[in-house]
Amino acid sequence: MHTRLLPLLIILMAAVLLALGVPLAGRVAAAEQQRLVVDRIDDTARFGALAQFVSVSLPGNEERQRILQAELDAYDSVYGIRAGVFYRDDQSLAKAPASWMVPTEGEGREAFREALLGRRSHDQGQVWPWQTGRVVVASPVVRDGDVVAVVVIDSPTGEMRSRTLRGWLLIGLGEALALLVAVGAAFRLTGWVLLPVRILDAATHDIASGRMRSRVAASGGPPELRRLARSFNEMADNVEDVLEQQRAFVADASHQLRNPLAALLLRIELLALELPEGNEEIAAVRTEGKRLAQVLDDLLGLALAEHAAADLRLTDIGALTAERVASWRPLADEKGVRLLQDGLSAATGWADPIALSSALDAVVDNALKFTPSGEEVRVTVASTGENVTVRVADRGPGLTGQELERIGDRFWRSNRHQNVKGSGLGLSISRALLTAGRGSIAYAGNEPHGLRVTVTVPRHAPDA
Repeated sequence: MHTRLLPLLIILMAAVLLALGVPLAGRVAAAEQQRLVVDRIDDTARFGALAQFVSVSLPGNEERQRILQAELDAYDSVYGIRAGVFYRDDQSLAKAPASWMVPTEGEGREAFREALLGRRSHDQGQVWPWQTGRVVVASPVVRDGDVVAVVVIDSPTGEMRSRTLRGWLLIGLGEALALLVAVGAAFRLTGWVLLPVRILDAATHDIASGRMRSRVAASGGPPELRRLARSFNEMADNVEDVLEQQRAFVADASHQLRNPLAALLLRIELLALELPEGNEEIAAVRTEGKRLAQVLDDLLGLALAEHAAADLRLTDIGALTAERVASWRPLADEKGVRLLQDGLSAATGWADPIALSSALDAVVDNALKFTPSGEEVRVTVASTGENVTVRVADRGPGLTGQELERIGDRFWRSNRHQNVKGSGLGLSISRALLTAGRGSIAYAGNEPHGLRVTVTVPRHAPDA
């Protein structure tokens, strides 16, 4: 969510800065051109004042014309700007450089015509930094109310375009700095908004994984998210209370039923003594009674597994697995199944040794139940980065895709394996024991046939 929200905020802020920066850049360019035009208008006014006295026949006229020409030459030499005073017939009174003539077309000619009508030339179009245009300004020379000549200044725009570029560079640097500040603010804002969401997500994952004591500290973020955190904590408290009542009921019921069931089984055994040897009915009753006792024991074990806190400690998973394999090997030999172990002989991880032993016992027992004589069950210990895994792969009939989705559910057993002894609670107990210690259990098919169960425990302490 952070990676989606942050780019969106940055794009929006960049769009706002761009919307502000483009008009500002246009205003800077227009201001620089207007500044140039105003300067040239002042120059045309000065040259026009000199030309007024030159354009009439007065004593000392040649000296005034020489002064005007000297001014125009100096103007061209110092500033590189072409300037001249022209009559209506395009003949020049004075000009610099000497080879320059009044423009015959374009913006310059239009400005000349405007000045002949007694008006200052209109402002020409904007010259942008990437263009090489020139700015032409023309002003009329008026004597006795008549336009007798026109002062024309044809100015280059290199310096103006350079100033415009420098202004744009300052705008760009300012917007870049503003964008950096905005990005930093966006990071802080998204972090402030999304931190409670991340904490809530982690707590939800913990509860979904069976760690019911996870809660959210409702102390940060917007008020709406703080209210959501408080509501989540209330919901988690209610769920934990309901599950606790359920576990207590299962444990109490299992415990209360064991004594009557034990008395019932004893009476069945006494009754069997009065009947002929090998009576089928009494044998079936004895089998069902023992099965019911096993179910009650498993229910009590499941309730205790879900309720008890894990005693996590640094454990040699390889040695513990080897111990459990060795304890199950006599039963495997009796059934004609090869029980093998490979992989790492030593691999440390954080687990509750008793809980992990019970979980491995349930998994290996399940594998031996369904593996036919002559096949093998292989137990492999491996270390994969942050975790240590124990994989138990059998060569039994395996499960279908739909059955793999349900395996581990309480009391669930495949319809194809109803004749195999069991209560359907062994793998549920294993999952509860592993979840309490931040471990997990996963199921998959084992090619070409069979089931592969992977038990995973963390290599590092959960608090770390």
